[in-house]
Amino acid sequence: MKSNPRVGTQSAPARKDRPGAEAPVRSPCVSICCLDEDDICVGCYRSGDEICNWSSLNNEQRLAVLEQVAAREKKSGRLL
Repeated sequence: MKSNPRVGTQSAPARKDRPGAEAPVRSPCVSICCLDEDDICVGCYRSGDEICNWSSLNNEQRLAVLEQVAAREKKSGRLL
């Protein structure tokens, strides 16, 4: 099975001004921002609420969203 790097758990580099701080899980945004009739972005497969709340989520919550994103993408049949 081919992995999809877009929905992986790649993180931004840790900030040097916060030693030991966990790097935030990166957004799956691919700059194709358009919500479908089900309020799901056709680019990143997040819901409108997930997109709006992304910056306030902790890494555990972001990873949970990414699991939902992967499931939605697989269900859509439009795997990149």
